[in-house]
Amino acid sequence: MNWIVNQHSYTAQRVFCIGRNYVEHIAELGNERPEQPVIFTKPATSLHPVSEPVIPLPRCGELPHYETEITVLVGKKGVPRTAEEAVSFIAGIGAGLDLTLRETQEKLLAHGLPWEICKGFDHSAPIGDFAPFSGTAETLAKLRFTGEINGELRQQGDSAKMIYSIPELLLAVARYWELLPGDVLFTGTPKGVGALAPGDRLRITDPAGRAFEWRLAER
Repeated sequence: MNWIVNQHSYTAQRVFCIGRNYVEHIAELGNERPEQPVIFTKPATSLHPVSEPVIPLPRCGELPHYETEITVLVGKKGVPRTAEEAVSFIAGIGAGLDLTLRETQEKLLAHGLPWEICKGFDHSAPIGDFAPFSGTAETLAKLRFTGEINGELRQQGDSAKMIYSIPELLLAVARYWELLPGDVLFTGTPKGVGALAPGDRLRITDPAGRAFEWRLAER
């Protein structure tokens, strides 16, 4: 998958995701507040572009839940050491969906097992285009986004309510992985998540006010 931002072409590399980054979402799922960012990954093959308006159903037969999130596109290679430096690694800001097999996730969590199959299945990361970013850490703390299902507003997010800010998340990822151009970061979801049904229409609006739409396939 490729994006062109500020006349630069980026090819998708790793997809890093953050769990439990909004207090109200933690409460709605009955989880504990983390002492550090919860990082997991999806393969690049999980990305599903807006140019493909129908999201296939998971082959396992379980219906996914939606989670609307701010996405970050990494624009250069390296390891940031400070929050200010981390901001300079951001090429673009957008929005996407972290589709989750909730029943499977709960079973895996109950046994302390990895999350890959409930988070990283094919087409589990529908993603919009990226708007160029040239702002500051203060700008990143004022990002708002929404998620709708069948025309009904379900999620309203504000980066000011994140437990860990976007620069802090990039620093947390960079403790273990050197950042690469084309890496994507999903930054966590606010409250309002829920189950999808075949044929549901999904619409998300990114911090730049651009809307992206998909439909979950019918059985």
